[in-house]
Amino acid sequence: MANYPFKEIEVKWQNYWTENSVFKTTENNLPKYYVLEMFPYPSGKIHMGHVRNYSIGDVVARFKKMRGFNVLHPMGWDAFGLPAENAAIKHDIHPDIWTRKNIEEMKLQLNTLGLSYDWEREVSTCSPEYYKWTQWLFLQFYNKGLAYKKESRVNWCTSCETVLANEQVVGGLCERCDSKVIKKMLNQWFFKITDYAEELLQDIDNLDGWPEKVKIMQSNWIGKSTGAEIDFPINNSDKTLKVFTTRPDTIFGVTYMVLAPEHPYVAEMVKGTEYEDKVEAIISKLQHMSDIERTSTDIEKEGIFIGQYCSNPISGKKIPIYIANYVLIDYGTGAIMAVPGHDQRDLEFARKYNIEVIPVIKPEEEEDFKIENVAYDGDGVMVNSGEFDGMKTGEAYEKICELIEEKQAGKKTISYRLRDWLLSRQRYWGTPIPIIYCDDCGTVPVEEENLPVALPTDIKFTGTGLSPLTTSESFLQAKCPKCGKLGKRETDTMDTFVDSSWYFLRYTDSNNAKLPFDKDKANYWMQVDQYIGGVEHAILHLLYARFFTKVIKDLELTDVSEPFENLLTQGMVLKDGAKMSKSKGNVVSPEEIIEKYGADTARLFVLFAAPPERDLEWSDQGVEGCFRFLNRVWRLVVDATENNLYDRKTDSQSKDDKNLKYVIHNTIKRVTEDVEGRFNFNTAISAIMELVNELYKYKENDTIDGKLLKEGVNTVIILLAPFAPHIVEELWENNLDEGSVHQASWPVYDKEAIVKDEAEVVIQINGKLKDKITVPSGTAKSDLEEIALRSEKVKTFIENKTIVKIICVPNKLVNIVVK
Repeated sequence: MANYPFKEIEVKWQNYWTENSVFKTTENNLPKYYVLEMFPYPSGKIHMGHVRNYSIGDVVARFKKMRGFNVLHPMGWDAFGLPAENAAIKHDIHPDIWTRKNIEEMKLQLNTLGLSYDWEREVSTCSPEYYKWTQWLFLQFYNKGLAYKKESRVNWCTSCETVLANEQVVGGLCERCDSKVIKKMLNQWFFKITDYAEELLQDIDNLDGWPEKVKIMQSNWIGKSTGAEIDFPINNSDKTLKVFTTRPDTIFGVTYMVLAPEHPYVAEMVKGTEYEDKVEAIISKLQHMSDIERTSTDIEKEGIFIGQYCSNPISGKKIPIYIANYVLIDYGTGAIMAVPGHDQRDLEFARKYNIEVIPVIKPEEEEDFKIENVAYDGDGVMVNSGEFDGMKTGEAYEKICELIEEKQAGKKTISYRLRDWLLSRQRYWGTPIPIIYCDDCGTVPVEEENLPVALPTDIKFTGTGLSPLTTSESFLQAKCPKCGKLGKRETDTMDTFVDSSWYFLRYTDSNNAKLPFDKDKANYWMQVDQYIGGVEHAILHLLYARFFTKVIKDLELTDVSEPFENLLTQGMVLKDGAKMSKSKGNVVSPEEIIEKYGADTARLFVLFAAPPERDLEWSDQGVEGCFRFLNRVWRLVVDATENNLYDRKTDSQSKDDKNLKYVIHNTIKRVTEDVEGRFNFNTAISAIMELVNELYKYKENDTIDGKLLKEGVNTVIILLAPFAPHIVEELWENNLDEGSVHQASWPVYDKEAIVKDEAEVVIQINGKLKDKITVPSGTAKSDLEEIALRSEKVKTFIENKTIVKIICVPNKLVNIVVK
């Protein structure tokens, strides 16, 4: 019998689903289910990672719909970003044209996979209809005091004369021209995410449907620390150095202070001194180092004394002030109190520059305690700490904090590693920041009725200089909303993470022209019940989306404070043990696989080859195996219908009938439980394969029950529907069943049918298989032992041996231990 005509079938049903809006979704009285995969950047080509991600989501969406849920399953495009701008520079094509062409191509590719998207809800972040509301939300943040501008260090390419994002800096060089990248201070826009640090941290505990590793990553990123802020007065100055420390109990061990070389006090303190040129040389050297390099534990600590001192506010001791490469201006206060006896980085620096090391905590059990090459960072008993000597560290911590506050030299406080979100990008292809600068009125937000602030077309892409927006006179000049005089627009655009921090809300009401979304519709659909995407987004995207959702709730636009109830982070698709990439020459094209085997085969393989959360190793043999299985299913159904097997009747139920009934309903149970919540798609597909094998064996019997055979065939078709949607539609239609299989109800297993009348029991001698017997289910242990001992095969192995004991598990095994 011929293989199934997958090309003809897949086009047929894709057209049918589109023409009949089968997946269109509206609010109704059914229980809702919102399943969402992270939307892609429109690069123009889908890859196997996309196929896996979207196939996982499609199984969940189709399964839930068949289970009686009102399913929202949308798709769109994270369409702003640097690649489009680089394409404009390289190929002299406008980013809008490049992006829309890629969207068109990728949409066609996604449709060939048979994904059940409600395309009427499609969003594209580069569309003015979308970024109008991104700008509107920015204004709400601004009015709430959550958007502000300040000076910040940025990556600056001296050749291109432009700001670079971190991902554009490769090995300290500009990815565009290979020139060295330096750090430069520029005025930048920020979102005050730190205002929500505690709420973001506390609510992690409620994310029960998230992987534990993602929750830990977010907790560590927010980085809550309890400690004290302490002011160290600078000698011969009215200024103080403010530091945050988690170990105020070590204050008597401070032997030097360290400032980030970029700290504003440094330039003031060395100006006109012998240290000025040396400080400038260090700052120049550090401009070519990333923050990650500077804070690495492996980096050699470097710095210099800058000729100034401050005083310990508790002991009064005079302390030298240094600058060093391992302290960053963007972290904490940009200054630290260095305690080399109890911090390894400080110890390494102190040993290199011959600075005093004073231990102030010793382990309780050690009398003659010394610091050699390893700092002691544990608890213990206070030493060299004046009136606090002999105290345990816990008590000393509290007493020293009290003394600091009593002397008005600081206070107990909480600090967070999390920093405010720098959202400015000096690019064209992004959402323009809706701000106008007026000489008289200062910084003025664009009025809401004048949104969107549209991207101009009269721009030049040179790859050098500031944002291309600065080249558009029509864009730059704008009337001040307050006084009406001519002002200048902000030429920074927003980080693309802003666009993706609320898109899931826009899907709930994507065609709304009056608001970003209707509150009632958002409340109906939100939270997203199941979110699916790569673990690489564990921190930034997922944290920013949580932040946006909390602010949007505080703005009373929705009632939900968390965006995603459940999160699945799928593994990568590997080939030859490595992630697919052009440079490694191990890329497998989805288009080629679909052309050769069909979309259902591609989907089935990526779902069957590994559990979703694990990496998947590509296998050509595995793909061929899935293709053969679908052909077996096709031949099974075609054979049954063409040979009128469903019309056969039997007067009595045979042993084979009972067995098939058991397999059918046990398979329903297994597949339902594997897909529902656990997403064990590989074992679910395996169970369906076993049922197909049983149906092949059954239909070869001399006497079969045609009605039971059809029940089994229909069960295969329905259970396979979420995984291989095209072939099952065709088989459902050919099997003389009405409507779409995807609108059929998911089967419910019969509990009585999965109670077996008989059980196959394994007989072992000393744990090794020797025989198998079939007995009535529930046979007692004593009877099982007697039956096992009567087995001719068993008698042969136990002859002339002593039975030590018999281990019996009813309905499963008898193990006879002999010696």
